[in-house]
Amino acid sequence: MPFIDRVHQWAATQPGRAAVVTGTDTLSYAQLGAAAAAAAQGRCSATGGRLAVVDLPTGTALAGQFCAAVAASAVAAVLDSGWPAELRQSITHHARSWAGSADIPASTFLLGLSSGTSGVPKAFMRSRESWRASFLASTQYFGVGQEDVTLAPGPLAASMNLYALGECLFSGSTFVALPGFTPDAALASIRDRAVTRLVLVPTVLGLIAARGLATGQGPSGVTSIVCAGSALPPGLLALARRWAPRARIYQYYGASELGFVAASEILGGRGTGPVGTAFPGVELAVLDAAGRKLPTGEVGDISVRSPYVCDGYAWGDDGLALATVNGWHTVRDQGWLDSDGALHVAGRASEMIVTSGANVYPQQVEQSLTGDGLEGAVVVTGLADPVRGQRVVAGLLGPPEELAALLAACRKRSAALPSQQRPSRYYALAANPATGAGKVSRALLAEWIVKGDARAQRIQ
Repeated sequence: MPFIDRVHQWAATQPGRAAVVTGTDTLSYAQLGAAAAAAAQGRCSATGGRLAVVDLPTGTALAGQFCAAVAASAVAAVLDSGWPAELRQSITHHARSWAGSADIPASTFLLGLSSGTSGVPKAFMRSRESWRASFLASTQYFGVGQEDVTLAPGPLAASMNLYALGECLFSGSTFVALPGFTPDAALASIRDRAVTRLVLVPTVLGLIAARGLATGQGPSGVTSIVCAGSALPPGLLALARRWAPRARIYQYYGASELGFVAASEILGGRGTGPVGTAFPGVELAVLDAAGRKLPTGEVGDISVRSPYVCDGYAWGDDGLALATVNGWHTVRDQGWLDSDGALHVAGRASEMIVTSGANVYPQQVEQSLTGDGLEGAVVVTGLADPVRGQRVVAGLLGPPEELAALLAACRKRSAALPSQQRPSRYYALAANPATGAGKVSRALLAEWIVKGDARAQRIQ
């Protein structure tokens, strides 16, 4: 089991310690260990045969059912309660059909689901061995110990947060989730639950830090911040440093299907640039379409060989996502390696903007427009254009009273960019265009603009 044996160990050595906390609910290691033992003996109603569909809102009950499924050697499919009921029903149907007809590998314990907002998400198969190997590496790299209390403020069904739960149970520490996210709820939980560690996406870190500074709510005992995605922009990093000056800040890039790819601890306050070098246990390369290694500095498919890669898709494999070429695995994210072997992430190939024949990666433009002292988020996307094919546009998210300064700073910085990378329009955003897991959705921003949604108002 990837962590259930550790749960039994902690249930024996620290039975009263909180394993999972959500809101006012707490599940101790003794309680979690008892539930796991009952499930392993076939007395748990949460599992039925080889498949266990967990369809609950974020909470201790969800965590308990997930652990029971793992203990019972079932394959868990954890659904996002924020998805429409029809979508969850469709996923359940797909999962049951797959479980009833497929020759499921004995090591498979999890059906991971992509975070799409429409259509049935792809489902990838993850093995026990991949998570156990990943836990051994990540707990050491990020310094996760038994004394830690980790807050992951996003939905528990999201793969990053579900992994953080398993990582805490593996290390014997406490995992804290929120029934619903608001910056104030996160800050209250940090204070009341003596949180020492945050695991979150950049946009959520920015919201918490900005609210904390605005209201005088400090980081309390937070000494470590682990931010998922690509390199943190300077403005957001500076904001986080002001809010939590004593916290060590880590960033990592990975993918649900690949696991950890590259990471670094950010020393100093520069931000932006490479996300880091290869994560321990990962062999990293940038390849062309034929699977050949590209020279330093050339953009191509970020590819890995590692023990953390999933075992392929249960359904939804259209050949456009996870691919294996010459033994290398990739999800077609684009990037390049510098002379130090550090990875720079350009973005997903599917998000690339083709304007007047030039390839523009939104993430690179966002990093160029965001500088030190510039508070607020910049989200870049492409819109259809009859002349250029696509035009580059930017959405600005920040306090209304600072929007004019944010726009002026972005326009000044854009002047230093090649002409094809400069946004031709700017929009004020009333909300963060993000998936349910809190990840930036450039497609959603484009949809808001095209449909005239009030959450994206043109300002220039």
